[in-house]
Amino acid sequence: MRVMQCMAGARYGGAEAFFTRLVLALHRAGLDQRVVLRPDVDRERQLADGGVAAVTLPFGGKLDISTRIGLRREVSRFEPDVVLSWMSRAAAFCPKSKAYPWGRYVHCGRLGGYYDLKYYGTCDHLIGNTHGIVAYLIEQGWPAERAHYLPNFVSAAPVAPVSRRELSTPDDAAVVLALGRLHQNKAYDVLIQAMQRLPDVYLWLAGEGPLEAELRKSAVHFGVAPRIRFLGWRQDPGPLYAAADLVACPSRIEPLGNVVLEAWARQKPIVATAADGPVELIRNGENGLLTPIDDVEALADGIGQVLRDPNTAENLARTGHQDYLADYSEAAVVQRYLEFFAKVTA
Repeated sequence: MRVMQCMAGARYGGAEAFFTRLVLALHRAGLDQRVVLRPDVDRERQLADGGVAAVTLPFGGKLDISTRIGLRREVSRFEPDVVLSWMSRAAAFCPKSKAYPWGRYVHCGRLGGYYDLKYYGTCDHLIGNTHGIVAYLIEQGWPAERAHYLPNFVSAAPVAPVSRRELSTPDDAAVVLALGRLHQNKAYDVLIQAMQRLPDVYLWLAGEGPLEAELRKSAVHFGVAPRIRFLGWRQDPGPLYAAADLVACPSRIEPLGNVVLEAWARQKPIVATAADGPVELIRNGENGLLTPIDDVEALADGIGQVLRDPNTAENLARTGHQDYLADYSEAAVVQRYLEFFAKVTA
């Protein structure tokens, strides 16, 4: 089985991080892969350190002929059984398989959100990483037998916690961790406002994005800036999870919510808003808490409830970890991908 994976994503992001994890995990499982991606020194280094060499192409605009030629060249050289495209741009650039003499390969597109399907017209199968996305594909007219649910996985390798003193945080303070792009969809403005109702709690906010300056101003406006640490994008957030007491996901729009899986993997309690992804993952009060979207008071109350009650925190974390082991561990998800490749090429 030969699988060619094409990634045309941004430098940072949940899908991009999962792409790297999946490529390396499939490599460890013995899958023969060719990886083609937009140039990114950090991602190329991560893949190379794991034993996977990447081919880079620009993945530019419609007039980018070099990427089209480059993809045709790599397909001809590698002769894949499956091409897996990540992001609509990669799917749109992928050459039609019927032009190749060894026979037709199967073109699969992987979606981590509710995207316009017009960019996936050359795909034979589509993958959604939530049941909600798969339902959306079918509602948009995609054949149900060619729409597949394959979840993400996250790493649970043990790591040492980051030093709180390194992040100017008292050792005895409660720490809430939030990670993601600093974007309107993530609703970190709501989380920052909720910090007013959580005295003595510190917030570690890991991510980059267009709203960073605005969020910093908001922290000053609400008088909580001394207890908020803007940490930038972290390639390896494991030490942050290990040191935090609770993970928050306050998103307005969240198709999946990798931070939920990360919290479960690291055995940390999660408090999230009722966006599509968290609602699909979290059973409220069992493996996490759900609060209404854009509700500052409810979000603060949920976080406070968990931080004040160690038994609640422990129960949420334990049940979440059990769910992670059953459905979202590397072993479980890699097996599902291998079975999927075998199914679509049978």
